[in-house]
Amino acid sequence: MRRMAGLLALALMLSALTSLAEQKSSNPEQRAARHFDSVRQQPGLLLAFLREMPKGGDLHIHLAGAIYAESLIDFAAQDHFCVDRTTSLLIAPPCDDACDRFASKPAIRCAYQDHVLYNSIVDAWSMRNWSGEEPGHDHFFATFDKFLPAMTNHLGDSIAETAERAAADHLQYLELMHTADGMLAPELGARVGWDDDFSRLRQKLLAAGLKDVIAVTRQQLDRDEAKMRQVLGCGSPQASAGCGVTIRYLYQALRGLPKEQVYAQILLGFELAQADPRFVGLNLVMPEDWYVPMHDFELHMKILDYLHGIYPKVHISLHAGELAMGLVPPEGLAFHVRESIEKGHAERIGHGVSVMNEHDAPGLLQEMARRKVMVEICLTSNDVILGVRGEEHPLPAYLRYGVPVALATDDEGVSRSDMTHEYVRAAETYHLSYADLKRLARQSLEHSFLAGASLWSETQGSENHGSDARANHPVTACASDRSGAANVSARCEKFLDANDRARVQWELESELAEFEEKF
Repeated sequence: MRRMAGLLALALMLSALTSLAEQKSSNPEQRAARHFDSVRQQPGLLLAFLREMPKGGDLHIHLAGAIYAESLIDFAAQDHFCVDRTTSLLIAPPCDDACDRFASKPAIRCAYQDHVLYNSIVDAWSMRNWSGEEPGHDHFFATFDKFLPAMTNHLGDSIAETAERAAADHLQYLELMHTADGMLAPELGARVGWDDDFSRLRQKLLAAGLKDVIAVTRQQLDRDEAKMRQVLGCGSPQASAGCGVTIRYLYQALRGLPKEQVYAQILLGFELAQADPRFVGLNLVMPEDWYVPMHDFELHMKILDYLHGIYPKVHISLHAGELAMGLVPPEGLAFHVRESIEKGHAERIGHGVSVMNEHDAPGLLQEMARRKVMVEICLTSNDVILGVRGEEHPLPAYLRYGVPVALATDDEGVSRSDMTHEYVRAAETYHLSYADLKRLARQSLEHSFLAGASLWSETQGSENHGSDARANHPVTACASDRSGAANVSARCEKFLDANDRARVQWELESELAEFEEKF
C-alpha cells in the first residue's frame, strides 16, 4: 500500500512538472487557446473569456438599430413625446393630461412610474419577449417606425452609446451605417424627378443642390460627433473607453423608396465618400424582400454600376441574400448575392444567408474566395428575423470554401445582443477554435474600408484554419518591431500614422498580446 501510494505521488508530481514544462515552453497564444478549450463547455466561463477578447471591428451595424429601447425612452422623454398605449408609436405633443391607465396617449415620461407601460414599450421597440405570435421579421422591422422620432435630436448621444458598448466588447473599430442627411437627398430626388439617362439625372441633381446637401450633412455630423465627445468626456481625465474606438460611416440609401429618391441617395453616398473621409463607403438598406427592393433590384445594380464608373475608388458593401425560402419565390433567392458582386461592385456582402440557393452556389463561393469578397455574418439577426440558425446557416459553407468572413451585430439594440454574444454563439454553434475567432477579428479590420495600407505584407484567404499567418508578416516598415508592441521604431510609427487601417490593426495586435499574456 505504501509503495502504491509512493508511486501515485510520483506520478502526480511528474504530471505537474510536465504540465508546468508545457506551459513554460508554449507561447501566450497557445496558452490562451488551451484555456479557451478548457472552458468552451462552460457557458459562464466562455462568456467571460470572450467578453475580454479583443475583436477588431464591427462592419455591419446600423446606428438606428444599435440603440437599446431604454435609452430611446429617455430620449423621447427629454423631447416631451407622447406614446400610443396600444401600439407604442411615438406621437408629437400635446399628450393626455393624466398618466393613468385610461390615458390612450400619455406622455412617455409616464412610463417611468408605470412598469406595465414601460415594459410594453421596450418589448414593442425590440425583440425582447418576442413570443412568435407574429413573424420575427415583421416585428423586427416594425420597431423602427415606432421609435425613430426619438433619435432625431439625439444622434450624438446614440453614437456615444454605440461607441461605449463597442469599447466594453473590446472592439477597436466601428463602421456605422447612417442616413446622415436626414432625408434631404430623397426630398431633392423627388423634386428633380426621374430620368432614364443616368448621366443627365446626375447633372440635374448636382445642379439642383446636392452639393448643399453634402455641406449640411457634414455640418450635422460635426455637431453630432461633438456631442458624442461631450457625452463620453473625451479629452478629459474621466474619458470613457468609447473615446478610443475609431468610428467611420457608411452612408445608407433606402432602397425601398421610389427610384428617383434611391438614385439621389446613392449619388449622395458616392459624393460624401469623396468629400469627407469620415464616410468610407455606402450601402443599400431596408428589407430585401419588400416589393420595391425586389422589383427594382436590377435597376439599383445598374445605378451602382454606372456611378461606380464615375467614382471607382468609393467602397461599396451591399445587403444581399438576407432572404430565406418562403419569404420570396424561389427565383428571388437565386441571384442577389452574385449580382451584388458582379454588377453592384460590392466588396463586402451583408448577411448572404441565401447564398446556397444561388445559381451554381459552389462556383459563386469560389469566386468570392478568389476575389476576397467578405461576408458580414449576423448570426443573431439572421435567427430572429429569418429563423435561420445552426446548421441551416451558410457560415460553415463560407468557411469551407475560404470566403473571408467577420462577425457583426447588425442591430444590436433591437436584437438585444452585442458583439460578445455573437462570438459566443459562433463558438458554441460552429465549434470554432480560439485561432478561428482570432482570425475573424483580424479579417474584420483587413476588410474594413479604413483608409490606407494594411499592416500585413501578405494577403491570405481564410482557408488556413489556424491562426492568421499574416500576423507573422508585417510590412517592411514594421518588420523589425514585435507585433503589437507598445513601443515601435520611428519607421514603423511613421507608417502607422500615415495609414488608418494599419494603425487600428496594430491596436488590435497590442490588445491581443496583452489579453493572451493573462493566461
